[in-house]
Amino acid sequence: MENRILGLHHITAIAGDAQRNFNFYTNIMGLRFLKRTVNFDDPGTYHFYFGDERGSAGTILTFFPWGQMQPGRRGPGQATEIGYAVPAGSLDFWMKRFEDKGITYNKPAEKFGERYLTFLDPDGLKLELTEVADDPRTPWTAPEVGADVATRGFHHITLTLSDVKATAAVLTDVFGYQLVGQHVNRFRYATDALGTANIVELVAAPGEGRGHVAGGSVHHVAFRVKDDATQMYFRDLLLKKGFQVTPQIDRNYFHAMYFREPGGVLFEIATDNPGFMVDEPLAELGTHLMLPAQYESQRAAIEAHLPVLS
Repeated sequence: MENRILGLHHITAIAGDAQRNFNFYTNIMGLRFLKRTVNFDDPGTYHFYFGDERGSAGTILTFFPWGQMQPGRRGPGQATEIGYAVPAGSLDFWMKRFEDKGITYNKPAEKFGERYLTFLDPDGLKLELTEVADDPRTPWTAPEVGADVATRGFHHITLTLSDVKATAAVLTDVFGYQLVGQHVNRFRYATDALGTANIVELVAAPGEGRGHVAGGSVHHVAFRVKDDATQMYFRDLLLKKGFQVTPQIDRNYFHAMYFREPGGVLFEIATDNPGFMVDEPLAELGTHLMLPAQYESQRAAIEAHLPVLS
């Protein structure tokens, strides 16, 4: 099948303090700071991008650091856990690192035959590290995070829902995913379109209070397609199935369209093109404040308002 969803493209979350967010994901997690830009709808707020060397789809975690944000609440209607793949045997390194850095974490556990470690970022965003024996992706490394332990990119995203059936139907009937496992009330779906960043886990939580998206919450989950034509194929398919889907929106580094899946989570379908080198060379990614064209004339005022990163 030519028109395929190629797993996860990026995940966007909400943070509080910009410097704290930057420090955690670059210094503690060892991710590359790919892009420093602003929220298209709120240019007084940064939009940070973290990932691998090039900003490969399936590695890109982005944040809106909105300053003094009230904390969100995990619950149905939300993406509640972001899973990263790490090399087999590396969880001991990460536990010691989190211990040394004062990061809240749980001891390793196992699901679907895989060992994983859960932890929280400074805003309370829940993340997991899952040991994978043969992830072929080349990691970005940092002085204290070598290639033998560094994250490879996303392993999965978890959605918590009051009822998983309608969301599961989107994954299977529209996105081409298949149910590959069940662990109590957790259902694992995966696509065979590629072998990484290809898992979505649905947790059934009937009767629980609905989640609230705010600080430390996932804002939306973006799925990957190779180009604009494939994106339009899925837009037409979703419209035929009765979903309200936005027109294509140019986000400078990819083209996006959005819809809310039946469980309440905001989904995006994003293209590979044009990529992060459209306005900065590879060696300089993340080193300049890059503004959308419509805000370039306001650069001085925007720079004066945004917090200075050190």
